[in-house]
Amino acid sequence: MEARMPISQWASDDRPREKLQRLGPRALSDAELIAILIRSGTKQESALDLAKRLLARCGNDLHRLGKLDLSDMMDFKGMGEAKAMAIAAALELGRRRRDTDAETRASVTSSASAFEIIRPVLIDLPHEEFWLILLDRGNRLLNRVSISRGGLHGTVADPKVIFKEAIEHRAASIILCHNHPSGQLRPSEEDIKLTRKLTDGARLLDITVQDHLIIGANGYYSFADNGMLA
Repeated sequence: MEARMPISQWASDDRPREKLQRLGPRALSDAELIAILIRSGTKQESALDLAKRLLARCGNDLHRLGKLDLSDMMDFKGMGEAKAMAIAAALELGRRRRDTDAETRASVTSSASAFEIIRPVLIDLPHEEFWLILLDRGNRLLNRVSISRGGLHGTVADPKVIFKEAIEHRAASIILCHNHPSGQLRPSEEDIKLTRKLTDGARLLDITVQDHLIIGANGYYSFADNGMLA
């Protein structure tokens, strides 16, 4: 059966590398692109078979694949460290490309536009992180800044660090952002208390907290949109 033959013995039109060279990367399936990264399979299955099995484990969802760490991928028979690292590196490049696209946005006009800016760095994380979006007086993006990294259930957001970043960037306003790896978008009582504390502190510095976004796998929660900013 051709599916169990080494890719090198397939018809040239069916080989992922030759197909990419002939038709370009957009013509390839997710599994074929991953097979190129994997390079070689095992005696029992081709690189494409291995790629399909890896994707199937993730529900054929690249976002879920992006959440796997090296050890998770290496649990698959035939997936060594080098292959896992190649996939992780490719997925990270994809994230960084999205980052660049987000950073070209001239201004933040809504929670949705703020979400598009912060989404690439928070959407696939298995742990919590806290970030800031820093804006000038015209609501134009100055920078995105990582404040802290935590575990599965929380991270520390130090007001001193947050306001230091805002002052150093001469930000007129900030948007607070953190993710919930669980996917639960509703704010916790701690989230609400922190938002009030930071909003009150920012006023003393003539800085506006425009919003606080909680990012999950399927969307976001906006404090501003839900009338949760004091």
